[in-house]
Amino acid sequence: PGGYQLDNALWGGMGMTASPTMVQARERVARRCGGFVSSDGLGRQLILAQRLQAAKAGNLAAEASLFAEGEPLQNTPAYRRGLVERVMDSRDPEAYMALSTGMGQRASGDRALDGLVAGDQFSELAWRLAACELGMACGPDSVLMNNFCANGGICSQDGGQDFATFVYDAAVSRQGAGKMKTLVEKLVKQRNGR
Repeated sequence: PGGYQLDNALWGGMGMTASPTMVQARERVARRCGGFVSSDGLGRQLILAQRLQAAKAGNLAAEASLFAEGEPLQNTPAYRRGLVERVMDSRDPEAYMALSTGMGQRASGDRALDGLVAGDQFSELAWRLAACELGMACGPDSVLMNNFCANGGICSQDGGQDFATFVYDAAVSRQGAGKMKTLVEKLVKQRNGR
């Protein structure tokens, strides 16, 4: 966020349609994170270390996040599949969201995940949408919507859209909407015997 001010000035002056929305999102991040400076050492290694500690203490979302970052507690097929099944059984929206980035294209070709929602262009979004359906804050002013805009440059042109509406409006074609809904339903329904 420390470098946002210069970027925001540049984007604000470009007059692009998405510029004001992105500038607003980045200003929200800057307000939330304004007390931190680079000398605080809040880098990737510290974050991974804290997630590892939380995962070892039993935090499923932290464990899922490590998997999604390519740093799983164990790297065996049985562990990977078991983790995904534990997340599904938990119905924990934070764990679903944490796992989501590891379930898209990154999971392509992982035989341990065969038969699960994994490995294609729809999977990551399906996991995110399932997290929203399970109770994650996904409204227009949510951290999720703000992160997509501030960090990814993917901003809704309609400030009132929640994440699900945005996905079906801008990320998934009409032809793909049915497949996406089927994947989300598969993720949120109770598994047999659970």
